[in-house]
Amino acid sequence: HPEREQKYLTAAELQRLMTTPLHDPKLYHIRDLFLFSCYTGIPYGDMCRLTTEDLEVAEDGEVWIKTARKKTKIDYEVPLLDIPLLILDKYRDMAPEGKLLPMYSNNELNRTLKRIAAICGIERKLVFHCGRHTYATEITLSHGVPLETVSKMLGHSRISTTQIYAKVTDDKIDMDTRSLEEKIAGRFSVAI
Repeated sequence: HPEREQKYLTAAELQRLMTTPLHDPKLYHIRDLFLFSCYTGIPYGDMCRLTTEDLEVAEDGEVWIKTARKKTKIDYEVPLLDIPLLILDKYRDMAPEGKLLPMYSNNELNRTLKRIAAICGIERKLVFHCGRHTYATEITLSHGVPLETVSKMLGHSRISTTQIYAKVTDDKIDMDTRSLEEKIAGRFSVAI
């Protein structure tokens, strides 16, 4: 059967996206917006609506985004990792009044992401929504963040929605393990 289109970036692809020189401020800008989604799970429509009001600093100094999903009106809160914090800082002065990020249209983002993927040697269709899937699978679930926590951070109303990502993660673990077995097959022997 044909390989189902993978909707998230692998760790290696994410690394390539972050380190490949793009030689164009617009390409860097669009890459950074996409990375923001990869490291927060926030989809396009919600990123467009983010304002400085949505930022909250906890007592321990951790910065959070706390707001509601546009699509479902469900509250969500996401702790900001280093990369999204750097991105917010980089574009602070370019963002329209009160907004967190200077955004492009979704069409423009998707069109440009195809170019960026080609430059980075990522051989599949890259669309902005892949960022949210990357956060769910590669950033959180495959690093042991519990399903319930991921579900809250994504603003899902039902855990069953989040379980779709967990299923993908199980498949990924299975694939990675099989690939490991192939790599180490015959390299070790044990006297039993």
